[in-house]
Amino acid sequence: MAATESPSRPIGSIEVRRLAYGDLPGVLSIERRSFPAPWSLAMFVLELSKPSGICLAADTGDGLAGYLVCSRYADIWHVMNVAVDPERRREGIAARMMGELLETAGRDGRYTLEVRVSNHGAIAMYERLGFRRAGRRRRYYHDNGEDAMIMWLGDPGYIG
Repeated sequence: MAATESPSRPIGSIEVRRLAYGDLPGVLSIERRSFPAPWSLAMFVLELSKPSGICLAADTGDGLAGYLVCSRYADIWHVMNVAVDPERRREGIAARMMGELLETAGRDGRYTLEVRVSNHGAIAMYERLGFRRAGRRRRYYHDNGEDAMIMWLGDPGYIG
């Protein structure tokens, strides 16, 4: 089988798997096309090196369609970065990666994330997954000063 052929996967299928260092060129390509203030290579390497984190890739067999980075702090999972190739958005790829994260880390865990208040599609997806709005971080995004919506899945409890 040629290296570019997919082993018995239908065209358009997505495999969600652990993100690897070899995926970083594709990650950076998606990151730079997705965000006005993209993460650096060093930031991704740092997150991949954390043994307690979960980093996932959405793989088409022909390349990377998306990625997810989640770090664990004590007993709270913080979804740090989720992105899908701009040409593959609205196909359910981010929701598939989030579902895999919840299966891997445990649906009874506590999860938090920040999302731009203008990103209505992402907010709706997180709400379909059970996340609830829990506040705002004013001027959180440095590129334009936009607020972030804080969202939680599970009881946020007291964070002090």
